[in-house]
Amino acid sequence: MDLARIVDTSATVAATRSRKAKVAALADLLRECADDEVGLVVRYASGMLRQRRTGLGWRGLARLPRPADTSTLTAQDADDVFERLSALQGPGSQRARADETAQLFARATADEQTWLRGLVTGELRQGALDALVQEAVAAATDLPLAAVRRAAMLSGSTPAAAEAAVSGGEGALAAIGLTVGRPVSPMLASSAPTVTDGVVKAAGSAGGPVALDTKLDGIRIQVHRTGDEVSVATRSLDDITARLPEVVDYVRSLAVSSVVLDGEALALGEDGRPRPFQDTASRTAQATGVAVTPFFFDVLHVDGEDLLDRPWSDRIAVLDRLVDAEHRVPRLTTADAAEAERFAASAVAAGHEGVVIKNPAAPYEAGRRGAAWVKVKPVFTVDLVVLAVEWGSGRRTGLLSNLHLGAVDPRGGFVMLGKTFKGMTDEMLAWQTERFLELETHRSDHVVHVQPVQVVEIAIDGLQRSTRYPGGIALRFARVVRYRDDKTAEQADTGGERQGALRPTALLSRRAGTVHP
Repeated sequence: MDLARIVDTSATVAATRSRKAKVAALADLLRECADDEVGLVVRYASGMLRQRRTGLGWRGLARLPRPADTSTLTAQDADDVFERLSALQGPGSQRARADETAQLFARATADEQTWLRGLVTGELRQGALDALVQEAVAAATDLPLAAVRRAAMLSGSTPAAAEAAVSGGEGALAAIGLTVGRPVSPMLASSAPTVTDGVVKAAGSAGGPVALDTKLDGIRIQVHRTGDEVSVATRSLDDITARLPEVVDYVRSLAVSSVVLDGEALALGEDGRPRPFQDTASRTAQATGVAVTPFFFDVLHVDGEDLLDRPWSDRIAVLDRLVDAEHRVPRLTTADAAEAERFAASAVAAGHEGVVIKNPAAPYEAGRRGAAWVKVKPVFTVDLVVLAVEWGSGRRTGLLSNLHLGAVDPRGGFVMLGKTFKGMTDEMLAWQTERFLELETHRSDHVVHVQPVQVVEIAIDGLQRSTRYPGGIALRFARVVRYRDDKTAEQADTGGERQGALRPTALLSRRAGTVHP
């Protein structure tokens, strides 16, 4: 398939808010695919590369060759280049990567260059989420959406489900089952602003009791065991078995012959409280360092029996018999909203992220953010200064979008802590484009640098140590709340550097609530 056709569809999807229109555009694209193109086109339509790593980033794409006047690239051409890039290593690889990249982008038109850059950097922001592409697959093949979703869940791959749907129809989708040793897409939680809202959402129209799991700030793990063979996968289905021997040893000790468990790996301090997320993340990136402890909150299979379609209450009864309490996520089942509030507050006080509220009757619906699981986390806000802004792409083309955010540096000036393009309304985007062009001092590539005078209130899930930004810390899941014209830049929050550790400045104390804002 011509790459231009995918780029045009991406633009169409990005330009509309209508879910129906997005699905229709994607379905039209998939209908034009040859059978052997489906998997790759589905990945590209979702904004994903087939390769985990290419060695390319913004720096490698800062200077591109003059775009081609006419389109000659196919999707396979691009994938072939990315595959070669992923294999480069050792002496001379940097030069070879630059040459391959230049040749690819020289063949691309201006629109294709913009799209390819977004694909490589993960910033297409076209609104074609995995669930949306699954709907398009169902529409393009005239197959039940539930069958496509289940196949994607059990194979851990929407492209694999799409290939099965095209090649073998509903029968091929149904043939995809849970295989111990092959990770499945994890069930995800939607959000609610308060515990009470979350209880109502999870309980549904029938009401009744709900379960509250403590939300740990660790690494999501899915553990498969057959006999003595144990494998551990991340939320993104990457294999990290070799890095977590303590998890492997624990699951190997369980009195089962086969099992699939869902949970978190978490680094704990000597006091039993969770260590900073970076400690867990660093530990799960290598086989040595601070120990991690596995905590499990669901079981999908045990001794030859699949439990996916069983209610949560049945699955958790199996989990409780199988896994000892010190390796289970702390939990409460209640119909009392006040009791739920107290449990959530105690979870936060113990250093955890919040709670996940669950409907006891719900099956395991992987890859979806439905109402059966609802997460409630504290919200922190900080007042920061805009230091620069990046031009947007897709629906935001022609608008200044991604904010570079800084805190007051006690030594003078401002120190950058991170970026965000989230939480902005159309009105806000239009306003900030006009505002920051008025404050422009100079440009570098796609970045407009501005006078550091505009204060913006940012909601974050927390802070983490970081060597990426000069402040030594970075924002977690930052999104814009509002612009603060009532504050000067000097009145923004303060950040600082402290040899790789978080500094307890005003940034850490600006909490907008304990469990709810």
